[in-house]
Amino acid sequence: MRLIAGLALSLAVALPAHAQTRSFTLAGKAAPGATSVAPDHAHADGVGYEPGSTRLFSVAAAPGNYRVTVTLGLPKQATETTIKAESRRLMLDAVRVPAGHSITRSFIVDVRNAALLPPPLNAPGGSAVLLKPRERSSFSWDDKLTLEILGDHPGVTAISIAPVQVPTVFLLGDSTVTDQGAEPAASWGQMLPAFFKPDIAIANHAESGETLKSFIAELRFAKVLESVKPGDWAVIQFGHNDQKANWPQTYAAAETTYRAYLRTWIAEFRRRGVTPVLVTSPDRRMWNGTKITSTLADYVAAVKAVGAEQQVAVIDLNAASIAFYEALGPQRAPLAFNDGGKDATHHDNYGAWVLARSVAKGIADAGLPLAAHLAPDLRAFDPARPPDPATFRLAPSIAHDTTRPDGS
Repeated sequence: MRLIAGLALSLAVALPAHAQTRSFTLAGKAAPGATSVAPDHAHADGVGYEPGSTRLFSVAAAPGNYRVTVTLGLPKQATETTIKAESRRLMLDAVRVPAGHSITRSFIVDVRNAALLPPPLNAPGGSAVLLKPRERSSFSWDDKLTLEILGDHPGVTAISIAPVQVPTVFLLGDSTVTDQGAEPAASWGQMLPAFFKPDIAIANHAESGETLKSFIAELRFAKVLESVKPGDWAVIQFGHNDQKANWPQTYAAAETTYRAYLRTWIAEFRRRGVTPVLVTSPDRRMWNGTKITSTLADYVAAVKAVGAEQQVAVIDLNAASIAFYEALGPQRAPLAFNDGGKDATHHDNYGAWVLARSVAKGIADAGLPLAAHLAPDLRAFDPARPPDPATFRLAPSIAHDTTRPDGS
């Protein structure tokens, strides 16, 4: 069995896409050509559940984009299934299936590892992204595709995974964008996939504590540039950490170096046939009465100025975030933030969802071709009229960690 699984993986690059589809049955009789995986089958031979969990299902996968198709529904019980991929990227949200029925749903998952093509002899560079300690055990940087199957009554009976060539949206940013690995923190980048059709991938390379400078120094920018292809998108949001003059190695002044770095990034993407999009950073929850006092105004102005100068679309998430917080008011706005509202910068699932929906609205409002990939059933949305936090529901992930994300 080990030899067969290893051979299948080694041939994956050479075989045509239809021959690379791998199918797994999680409940009921295995379909022809599918591998039956019992609930107690720990990950081995490239497939199975992560240690100590019957909700984290992993399949060995080389870097790339994969179409994942799941069959949902049980014969004798109504089901409600939420699926997150890799580090809590929301793919399917509370899909309900009546008892005795089954449906299929598809979504695209981006898989990556930290390896870089080694530079030529005597050339500067490195062979891997300089990961932080917390990232080394992350599902975002391994050679597996991991699905987290959630809900009080989930009903995944079958999964198929196939490599696919689709456009990719690369997210580059800080802790307000990254895939936060554990409850209760969450960021808008990991909610964004749920608002797109299964014809495009979201590759979230953002990381907590990052700046335009550190993203380059840690070879994260090199990883993205190595991964992009013509027709892809690069969505860029920095500012929270760039503005910190007390971080001298990475500080970038809003009037000068910050703008220069943005121009350089735009040029690097454009020369590769990639469309850049700039996003202003969501603000911190700092009140002056019932109004938010912006802590990022200079950086918001810089993003808008560079966008106008370079003819790059700008999504004003800063304005959307302020409208969102002020709509909730000083007493209720903490319900959108991490650590029970003690954290005034990072968000929880509710806050991250509203910001991600605001980004999707920004894509549509800007008339970007990317809007053609948005889910067709998105309802009208206004961040100044957000959903009631008391009625918002999203199945929580298994991992929980009270450590505050890097940055502030």
